[in-house]
Amino acid sequence: MEKTRINLKSNTKKIFGLPKLVFVLGIVSLFMDMSTEMIVPLMPIFLNDVLKASKLSIGLIEGVAESTASILKVISGWFSDRIGRRKPLIFWGYSLSVLSRPLLAGATSWIGVLIYRFTDRLGKGIRTSPRDALIADVTEEIHMGRAFGFHRAMDTFGAVIGPAIAFSILALSSNNMRLVFWLSIIPGGFAIATIALFVKDVIIQRSEIRSQKKNFSLKNINGNFKRFLFIAVLFTLGKIPEAFLILRAKELGVDVKLIPVIYLLFNITTAVLATPSGIIADKIGKRKIIFLSYLVAGMTFLGFALSNNSLYAWLLFIIYGLFVAMNEGNQRAFVASLINPEKKGTGYGIYHTMVGLSALPGGLISGYLYQLKGSLIVFLYGAFISTISAVIFYLLLMRGIQGLNKGES
Repeated sequence: MEKTRINLKSNTKKIFGLPKLVFVLGIVSLFMDMSTEMIVPLMPIFLNDVLKASKLSIGLIEGVAESTASILKVISGWFSDRIGRRKPLIFWGYSLSVLSRPLLAGATSWIGVLIYRFTDRLGKGIRTSPRDALIADVTEEIHMGRAFGFHRAMDTFGAVIGPAIAFSILALSSNNMRLVFWLSIIPGGFAIATIALFVKDVIIQRSEIRSQKKNFSLKNINGNFKRFLFIAVLFTLGKIPEAFLILRAKELGVDVKLIPVIYLLFNITTAVLATPSGIIADKIGKRKIIFLSYLVAGMTFLGFALSNNSLYAWLLFIIYGLFVAMNEGNQRAFVASLINPEKKGTGYGIYHTMVGLSALPGGLISGYLYQLKGSLIVFLYGAFISTISAVIFYLLLMRGIQGLNKGES
């Protein structure tokens, strides 16, 4: 059925060459990741050293948190298409994550951390697809890589500031991790306020909105999108959770007090390189950058497997930052070129859900291998799956592919 939509791209104000909404959503992510990343580098140590959780339990927490919450990503994406609005879901998704912080600060067992992680990721599941769809709504195709690269960069600049704040609090409070968790609520509150005050919702009009009920079907989805989903899921099954990268750095001799610093270095690398990576991808093709990112991931995991010195851990976290800069924003930009404009929310929901659901078995596999076989095997496994994913990506989405135009390359 014929549908109509407001021409969002041609009537959008620009800030630094980006749509104003993209810039504001970048500020939101800056604050929210400042809040989240005060916690992330400390959580594996908190679980392992304070709560005495096993590595299998840590893997379970990471997998369940990402996978269970991911079910909401397709629902929230579809619902935002259905109602023609993005902001309400974005606002409440961020709010739920911030309000979950006391669950972590007061946790007395790994079950408490699991509940926190699930609630936090539930909020992420609600907001992620509508937010990405909103970015795609207001951005021209030729600048999609730049827009998502900028958003990833702002996200990561927050992740740079967060660990720095955490490091300062730990130094001043005799390693009081619970205090860090409580104070992380403050920048999260700024993120919510920014959405409420400065994010202007867009209204997507359709002549027959009831037809959106069919959006859950994969039958009419681009075949290249299905192929990409398969590869992204496979890669996620072998992607080693960052919690285990942190534990491996500790094994290699990095002092606990320096864990936020090494994580800070990783995030600085990602923040600096994310926007240039998106700009390069717009020029030479997103597929090439995504393909290379899988190879960089494989090289990083191989390095973690074979390293025997703390200095290597610092270098490998920098290389891993390069991988994230090349991969995450460009994969989301690539998705925008593979789905119907009328189904952007649903398309992003499917993508985030499929990738998120695969994080559960991926986290469990990593946790099982780490606990029973040690770090060598788990990181060799990650290197192998990353390399296989790169090969399949090349064969299915690069070599002799038909049906992708220049903007989708």
